[in-house]
Amino acid sequence: MRIIRYQNEESRAVLAAVTDEEMVYSLPYDDFIGLIQAAEEKGLSPLALVQEMIAAEEPLKVPLSQLSLLVPIEAPEVWACGVTYERSRDARNYEATGGKMDATTFYDKVYDADRPEIFFKSTAARTIGPDQPVYLRSDSNWQIPEPELALVLDRNGNIIGYTIGNDMSCRDIEGENPLYLPQAKIWKNSCAIGPAIRLAETVEDPYAFQLTCRIYRDDEKVVEGTAVTKQLKRKFDELVSYLVRDNEIFDGTVLMTGTCIVPPNEFTLQDNDRIEIEISSIGVLNNPVKAQQSATNALR
Repeated sequence: MRIIRYQNEESRAVLAAVTDEEMVYSLPYDDFIGLIQAAEEKGLSPLALVQEMIAAEEPLKVPLSQLSLLVPIEAPEVWACGVTYERSRDARNYEATGGKMDATTFYDKVYDADRPEIFFKSTAARTIGPDQPVYLRSDSNWQIPEPELALVLDRNGNIIGYTIGNDMSCRDIEGENPLYLPQAKIWKNSCAIGPAIRLAETVEDPYAFQLTCRIYRDDEKVVEGTAVTKQLKRKFDELVSYLVRDNEIFDGTVLMTGTCIVPPNEFTLQDNDRIEIEISSIGVLNNPVKAQQSATNALR
């Protein structure tokens, strides 16, 4: 069972459930956390509550493919994990050493360390949903998407759902100096999540998710990569445990778990590219790419 948000004919955000048969049922809640809280109050699991509500309801006549989907949750905070896959470690080493792959760096150390890399990624105002444009940073010449499985958490750090995340990244800025990481990761429309949230209780094995990333330019596929979450070096509970350690999180916090799909080193995103990130049993997160004027040029 997946949960989506869409914009109805009155331009109002509506929460809905999507069955594995692609049937869509509207739900009487304003957002995903409202559904979770209602289930807690009734002493039911979220899945049981949804099944109870849709049992006597008719599905929408409009198919899922024709709905105007919104970001599935307005996450108060989005955090992200780095160097959780071997492929990510290798890519970070390439950036930091100018291609000297035999050099040992701090990325090797964090890959093998007890403590994972966790950094702040986005706020609700900076996070976009399906079909909205991700922006290119104006002072970077080497930018890529980072397709990731993202965990939706409650305030106690429990995993209540899974969604798709795109952690847009500037490889040249991070490679120049690791202290520049916030600038390499955070800017307007640099984070996308969606199109749906798969209820955690409906996932038998979260390490069996299949990920695929495709990048299109002039309607031609120029990059495609695949991965599976079993390639993760760390477990999800371990990542969450470090996020909540001496830290307050909020209902609906999203934690991206790292990427194992990295485009070729000579590739960088361009204006009007399109990014598709697909994760099995969750859906496809589609975002066009747009360049934005630099602040200097905008003032002229």
